[in-house]
Amino acid sequence: MSSVRADNTAGGIGGAQREPIISVRNVVKRFDGRAVLDGINLDIMPGETMIIMGGSGSGKSTLLRTIIGSFAADEGSVMMFGKNMCSMQEAGLNEVRKRFGILFQSGALFNSMTLAENVALILQEHTDLGAEIIDIQVKIKLEMVGLLEAANRYPSEVSGGMKKRAGLARALALDPEILFYDEPSAGLDPVTSAEIDQLIINLSKQLGVTSVVVTHEMDSAFTIADRICMLDKGKMIAVETREWFDAMRKLPEDEAQTRPVRERLIRQFLRGDAQGPLTERKNTGNYERALFGESGPVLLPTPSIEPTRRR
Repeated sequence: MSSVRADNTAGGIGGAQREPIISVRNVVKRFDGRAVLDGINLDIMPGETMIIMGGSGSGKSTLLRTIIGSFAADEGSVMMFGKNMCSMQEAGLNEVRKRFGILFQSGALFNSMTLAENVALILQEHTDLGAEIIDIQVKIKLEMVGLLEAANRYPSEVSGGMKKRAGLARALALDPEILFYDEPSAGLDPVTSAEIDQLIINLSKQLGVTSVVVTHEMDSAFTIADRICMLDKGKMIAVETREWFDAMRKLPEDEAQTRPVRERLIRQFLRGDAQGPLTERKNTGNYERALFGESGPVLLPTPSIEPTRRR
């Protein structure tokens, strides 16, 4: 079994030497002086499905938002389509954003619009297409996700899985080259979750899009992934193939004990074991020092209405 690689330098699926469609280099993102992302490096190749996983608070969503330009990195660079997302102004970012789509965790649909109107809105705002062409495009996108018959229903009238699929149809509206998914299976029953997974696989095959999926659902991750990267406390601790992570998950206990702490940590997370490096770290944390004041007072932040990205 290969060793864990914290930096991703893969040439692409099947060994083909290609340029990455997304290249993250030495990215640091801080909030209130604390590094939520700490020196992240990651290459994502055209056409692959990359899973971003890690525990709560590991930096998954922050990494996703930094990649798409919602957050500006404090250090480092994020190259997408050969452009640095960290140095562009909002107008330039908006042009790049037309080339990718996002499926938000909640679907993020407008409740006052039908599913068809939600999809049409993107085309109305960002293209010069006529109403008849937009109508055809909306039907095509809804059919791709199996929702054409529900086109005139409102979000309140459909299930959670249908909302996710409608959100995906909207993300597909501009025929993106990259699709980002933020916890696509969250809140769904196992059958609906499996349907969403299959939809992601089918879209990747049919359209050749690059997929970047943030999830902590193990079944989903191992179903759809080409490669997987794992974050821990803001650091990238592994970027490997699905097969490598699967082998780590199945590693026998006696062999696991001979492995480095980082690999045992990955194995515990993948298996959901109650005992291991993750729980040991929690049990030997700074609670006692914080409780008795040795680490200083706990200062609650003042609520802010400032935008997350500085202009």
